[in-house]
Amino acid sequence: MGYQQNTESIWKEMFDDCGEAVMNSYTSWLAKHPSALNNFEEMMSEAEGKEVVVFLDYDGTLSQIVEEPDQAFMTDEMRSALGEVALAFPTAIVSGRRRDKVFKFVQLKNVHYAGSHGMDISTPSGSLKYSGHEHQVITTDEHGKEAVHFLPAQEFLPTIQEIIKDLREKTKDIKGSMIEDNQFCVSVHYRKVANEEDVDILKKMVKSLMEAHKKFRISEGKKVLDIRPNIDWDKGRALQYLLDTLGYDSTSEDVFPVYIGDDKTDEDAFTAIRQIGRGFPIVVSSTPKQTKAAHSLRDPTEVMSFLKRLVSWKSTTTSNLIA
Repeated sequence: MGYQQNTESIWKEMFDDCGEAVMNSYTSWLAKHPSALNNFEEMMSEAEGKEVVVFLDYDGTLSQIVEEPDQAFMTDEMRSALGEVALAFPTAIVSGRRRDKVFKFVQLKNVHYAGSHGMDISTPSGSLKYSGHEHQVITTDEHGKEAVHFLPAQEFLPTIQEIIKDLREKTKDIKGSMIEDNQFCVSVHYRKVANEEDVDILKKMVKSLMEAHKKFRISEGKKVLDIRPNIDWDKGRALQYLLDTLGYDSTSEDVFPVYIGDDKTDEDAFTAIRQIGRGFPIVVSSTPKQTKAAHSLRDPTEVMSFLKRLVSWKSTTTSNLIA
């Protein structure tokens, strides 16, 4: 009995020490990437008199990370908050998901959408800088309404479908794995793969298969491998393209982009904002991680609170200008 109590005491001390170390690590990280909620007033003082443009990732930012990717629904409260933000500021979602799937999740028409890590962008007007560019095309729907699509990876579509077919065949025996067709990229999910050995096997399978496709690259996210064309285009380039389609020159002192995201691919957008020299790159994370973001939010709940405060800030600043 004494031995059992002693063992339990040792494990408790180890757990407490570990928890304290993690907390200290996060506190140290938070000092470098302070909370965007706790520092909201100070942050927004930099945005006064400027045109704020809001960019958001989807998974892990507007919705919780879930085991089933097709079940990553946002809450009605989040949708309401996002809709209010889109009424107050030009707003875009830049996701690794295929664009039509993100729209089905969000269901808001006053938001701009960029899917496949920015390789599938649809806007009403397009970019003047890319006017006449082979990747920017105008389409007309059955109602005669025009839309401009920017598709820098169009030529890779047939190969992407081949890769998806091969991946599904090779990984079919790995229980819990899932291949998601995101149109211009492919996501290999392993969140539901219970065995770490199977995860390693899966990663080796993917890397082995992709050795034959030198024009593609693999990046790791949260329990997912993303396969996409190795072109000079990412979420940062998509952010700059969207700014242009919205009528903003990124070199202008008046434009103030805010980008909120949780994934490694969002780092390209954070870098773009730092290069612009104005705006807020905000990472969503409750644990320390390497990031180019200046501020942080812990989870989608805090993202929603931040969006609500943005709307209130806009209402207050507008009232002050009228007064």
